[in-house]
Amino acid sequence: MGGDWLEEGERQDNTWQVLRDSSSASSLRQTSVHSAGANLVHTMGSSWKQRVLGVLLCTAAVLGLIMLILILVDVTNVLLPADTKYGMVFDAGSSHTSLFVYQWPADKENDTGVVSQAMDCRVNGSGISSYASNPAQAGESLQDCLQEALALIPKARHKETPLFLGATAGMRLLNQKNSSQADSIFAAVSHTLHQSPADFRGAELLTGENEGAFGWITINYVLGALVKYSFSGEWIRPPKATLVGALDMGGASTQITFVPQGPILDKSTEATFRLYGFNYSVYTHSYLCFGRDQMLNRLLVGLVQSSPGSMIRHPCYLSGYRDTVSLASLYDSSCIDTKPPPNLPQNLAVEGAGNPEACISIIQNLFNFSSCQGREDCAFGGVYQPPVHGQFYAFANFYYTFSFLNLTYKQSLPEANTTIWKFCQRSWEEVVVSYPGQQPWLRDYCASGLYILTLLTEGYGFTQETWASIEFHKQVSGTDIGWTLGYMLNLTNLIPSQAPTQGKAQTQALWVAGVVFVVLTFVAILGAAAVQLLWPQD
Repeated sequence: MGGDWLEEGERQDNTWQVLRDSSSASSLRQTSVHSAGANLVHTMGSSWKQRVLGVLLCTAAVLGLIMLILILVDVTNVLLPADTKYGMVFDAGSSHTSLFVYQWPADKENDTGVVSQAMDCRVNGSGISSYASNPAQAGESLQDCLQEALALIPKARHKETPLFLGATAGMRLLNQKNSSQADSIFAAVSHTLHQSPADFRGAELLTGENEGAFGWITINYVLGALVKYSFSGEWIRPPKATLVGALDMGGASTQITFVPQGPILDKSTEATFRLYGFNYSVYTHSYLCFGRDQMLNRLLVGLVQSSPGSMIRHPCYLSGYRDTVSLASLYDSSCIDTKPPPNLPQNLAVEGAGNPEACISIIQNLFNFSSCQGREDCAFGGVYQPPVHGQFYAFANFYYTFSFLNLTYKQSLPEANTTIWKFCQRSWEEVVVSYPGQQPWLRDYCASGLYILTLLTEGYGFTQETWASIEFHKQVSGTDIGWTLGYMLNLTNLIPSQAPTQGKAQTQALWVAGVVFVVLTFVAILGAAAVQLLWPQD
């Protein structure tokens, strides 16, 4: 029995050994299968990572190549924006002085800068010709406006900013009367302006013809009649028919300038200049002593001469107006070539009569119309003038007078005449009440209005039909109308043009496409980096 037990034990041991061997073999088979599966998964994962990474890198390369092609192909040469330059012009008129500051891009179109008005400043006091007895004060009077202008212009531009002073009819009259006094005033203002940080180019006396021609340039420039920016992005010359004439009236002189329909026969009345690459020829004439202030003074002197006495009845002054005038001041002008009647008091009493018909009569006495009788090419005083032609812009005292009378809205000639007559027949007391704060100027609007009508119709030859071609303006597009802008436009031909920097540019469509491809390339590169860094490792 013990032997049986031993045999049975041996059989159990053999059975467990077989089971252990079987289990071990099974375990080996499972391990082998698991290992093969893991190797298969690892191999497949590596393959997908490489494929995705390859696609992203290839996409980035292609997009980068397209972006490079867009950068290098189909570019256009462009001029980068140039710096702004400035210029200053003092308008030293007979009644007052004004400073105008102009600006323009440093690169110029067809040799003339594209100039616009940056500011204006009216100098305190009268015109510089009034400082004949104290020339130094003429220079000092300019300081406030000069400092205001320098504050506007960048300090880095001060040394290269040209500064000019142009004197007109007031100084022309003083120069005729006493040239040494005129020279002293020019020396004083030059001394003041030389001390400024700007590039002072000099003070000069403008001729009447230059004053008229520069005024013509100004008005045609601001109207866009000299050059325009087209829809195609080019500067073009408008048709010649768009040019307009200029009618200017200051305190001491008046100018008419226009392009006549035919040739200019008297070459002394012709002004020629070149702007924007084109030549221009205009008729221009200036009438010294026919400005508003000198006209009013000549009217009074004419009344004193015709009716000497201590009391003067003035038909151009409104009824009820009374004042006294200095006899010496009336005759203290180069426009007066007579001496006062003897035995008159130093101060004369003046009263208004409010008679427009009599006013027109004494105004007509200021002109010499008989010297032009029977001549179509003559204005007055024997002065040659072709028939007026085209549109005209009237400014300065033409505008100031007609603006007060509310006649700047293209009223007909009969309407203008009726309006002025009605004003002349109003009483002084009524007008003072109707226009508070304007009393210093109210006295002269009747005479000024009738004088303008006489000058334009009987002098320059405007008819009821051609009257409609006149427009009255002070400014156009924010720019004052006068000779100073035309002067600055002409002088920019003397200012060297700063060559603009040249660069490369693309059309807007190509630029947008380039931006899109830059973004896509960046996204592709980021995707490749993410695959490399974040894809699960084995």
